[in-house]
Amino acid sequence: MKALLLTAAKQLELTDVPLPDILDDEVLIRVAACGICGSDVHGYDGSTGRRIPPLVMGHEAAGVIEQVGQGVRDFRVGERVTFDSTVYCGQCDFCQAGKVNLCDNRQVLGVSCGDYRRHGAFAEYVTVPARIVYRLPDSLPMEHAALIEAVSVAVHAVNRSEVAAGDTAVVVGAGMIGLLTIQALRAAGAGQVVATDLDDTRLELAKQLGASVTVNSQQQDPVGVVQELTSGRGAAAAFEAVGATEPIAAAIHCVAKGGSVTLIGNVSPQVELPLQAVVTRELTLYGSCASQGDYPRCIELMASGAINVAPLLTAQAPLEDGPRWFERLYAREPGLMKVVLTP
Repeated sequence: MKALLLTAAKQLELTDVPLPDILDDEVLIRVAACGICGSDVHGYDGSTGRRIPPLVMGHEAAGVIEQVGQGVRDFRVGERVTFDSTVYCGQCDFCQAGKVNLCDNRQVLGVSCGDYRRHGAFAEYVTVPARIVYRLPDSLPMEHAALIEAVSVAVHAVNRSEVAAGDTAVVVGAGMIGLLTIQALRAAGAGQVVATDLDDTRLELAKQLGASVTVNSQQQDPVGVVQELTSGRGAAAAFEAVGATEPIAAAIHCVAKGGSVTLIGNVSPQVELPLQAVVTRELTLYGSCASQGDYPRCIELMASGAINVAPLLTAQAPLEDGPRWFERLYAREPGLMKVVLTP
């Protein structure tokens, strides 16, 4: 089969690789669409240590079941499906508690690190355990379904914070995950949603997708804007979707006493933290990683239109154009958001 293979740092080649073997509890999926994740772009230069060549990347995908393993009873050939990016064991204490994203034996599709290598979905076919597979409604286009994984990250983050109906929330960073978080907050019943970023184009999109107020933090102080909107109290919750010192500090200073800050961004391995602001104001910090059984709810939200991913799609391109799109995304070309490859 054809696959986009990472052969060396910043080197992607469309090549022939063996069709993956299918185990008894797995399904073989013909990939219809696979999104390029920011973690793929960050990782393909070798800097993260989680994309060690040779590797087929790709974990945001949807397709059609081509074959089922001998032990699979819940799915059949021809069904339209998507699948979790996390391959969890289902047996460890975390899995038994429903915290599958924290599985002791987890693998992530399209990731290669010191502990494991699991080829992903930038290929014509991929095999995954049936336990991580979800059916798709016919109304959901494959290129949209490929973004369910990203939607699940946002929905899980909002679930972590327990935002109450009518709450004021702040989203720091209006990239892909930030824009999805805005929509997830609206779906959860948040009142005012304040979005802050450095890019006016992204802020305009944030407004279209549900942000009540947008703040360009190069031109205005987000903390001051939030204070004014909340009569000096601060927001009930903030969501940081960048992963760097300054945006995290902004998120912390935007929330009220006793509020919560959910950290989704994961670019920097270490950041500085305004510790006294967290301790003396008794804030709650949540880390949010991947998702935790959120796919069915995400599919419902997308099918109903409560979460709209169409405006986030920059381009849909054949697999052979993948190297060019990776170069453009890696160069941070303005105006690019989500690119979906179609094997």
